[in-house]
Amino acid sequence: QVQLVESGGGLVQPGGSLRLSCAPSGSIFSVNIMRWYRQAPGKQRELVAAMFSGGSINYADSVKGRFTISRDNAKNTVSLQMNSLKPEDTAVYYCNINYDHFSVWGQGTQVIVSS
Repeated sequence: QVQLVESGGGLVQPGGSLRLSCAPSGSIFSVNIMRWYRQAPGKQRELVAAMFSGGSINYADSVKGRFTISRDNAKNTVSLQMNSLKPEDTAVYYCNINYDHFSVWGQGTQVIVSS
């Protein structure tokens, strides 16, 4: 069973930047969708960004203009560049990849935005 390994979380001051990365532990193919979700304490998990196999990208309104999702096609990794971070971006971030007929999740990486 392929697993997703996330990295890049941490503590950052408001206005700062972080880059999250997500890589599969093995080979995957026929990738359909790559997504980043987040879950803040006491809140439901929400979709942050999604990249579809046809190339279209969607962002949550709260992160538009600040976050950028990207993909390395050769490695099937997905990244999330987060700029101009705000305290309300504090959450555990999860990557999710749908490939073939599978849907796999990362273990989550903590992002804390605080001065």
